[in-house]
Amino acid sequence: MALKIGIIAGEASGDLLGAGLMAALKREEDCQFEGICGPAMMAEGGITRYPLDRLAVTGIMEVAGRVPEIVRMRRELLRHFKARRPDCVIGIDAPDFTLALERALKREGIPVVHYVSPTVWAWRRYRVRTVARSADLLLTLFPFEPPYYEKHMPAICVGHPLADRIAQSPGTAEAREQLRMEGDGLVVALLPGSRENELRAHAPLFVRTAMRLAMRYPECRFIAPFVSRATRVLFEEAMRAEGAFDLPLVRLHGHAAQAMAAADIVIVASGTAALEAALVGRPMVVIYRVSPFSYHLARRFIRLDYYSLPNHLIGAPVVPELIQGKATPDHLVAAAERLIESPSRRAEMVAAFAKIRKDLQRNADQAAARAILDLLAQRRHGSV
Repeated sequence: MALKIGIIAGEASGDLLGAGLMAALKREEDCQFEGICGPAMMAEGGITRYPLDRLAVTGIMEVAGRVPEIVRMRRELLRHFKARRPDCVIGIDAPDFTLALERALKREGIPVVHYVSPTVWAWRRYRVRTVARSADLLLTLFPFEPPYYEKHMPAICVGHPLADRIAQSPGTAEAREQLRMEGDGLVVALLPGSRENELRAHAPLFVRTAMRLAMRYPECRFIAPFVSRATRVLFEEAMRAEGAFDLPLVRLHGHAAQAMAAADIVIVASGTAALEAALVGRPMVVIYRVSPFSYHLARRFIRLDYYSLPNHLIGAPVVPELIQGKATPDHLVAAAERLIESPSRRAEMVAAFAKIRKDLQRNADQAAARAILDLLAQRRHGSV
């Protein structure tokens, strides 16, 4: 009999994590999946009850306007899973949505796994106890995370699937050939975010920056991968608004790692894409903006030396970070030029990124699947 697995992702990065995990689970067992799935998870057979992009929103004010809809989604999923009684429910990241649902399902006796630790190392450390009350097992991406949970619940670092997949990424010449970007001129990858509200905040900045770089370096070309048609449309609207009709830009649907591999430098919104750029081994500049209210409120609680994952993992400010008010075309062009003009800066960055890749390559999809199946086996034998 097939395992019935509830699975919930909250954004594009979670969709990729979920798809890899689903594929690994199917290699071990006959499985059926349903919940909230993105395109990659649906390609693995996942049945989605809501579009994933209904959860993909950031910022306190941005989320506030969607609270009633989000609460209704969570309530309906709880009713559905209580009636269906899956063998396991897996919440992938999106802790503000998934943990409350997981906690209610755990009280019903349904085995629950949370995949991706909340950033308890940055703020709201009390969420360690919240996760412990909500899930039977935590799977983390980074090796520094399980110690935060060791007194509260089982937590296993499985590594990051991106680090495993990056090993198969093409080199620069091969990537450019695949993308039909012949020639040796400067290529800059633009990754303004995966969520629609990120594009609204970042797209004009990225377009203005690209226009200035194109004037400074006439041979420069740009490449931008988008996770959806909606995010591409928002970027193209910014191009029209800025009069960037002749910007030499290759637009892709997905293929972020390939786009980064083809580039000399990457300009990227802070988040999973910055980690991906590090794993590909591309020098980068990181930016991020949210609403002023969200930013100033978050600053009261966040305790971080660095915003970007690469800098946090390295423990040093190797990657330039332009956050909120510092994220301007002037600052961004200056930071990009410093990388373009300095081979030694780029080499220092790439050397630091090599250690990140080594630390995170652990065959994550298979390790996560194995940990989940071990939990279910223990439950069947009454040892948990």
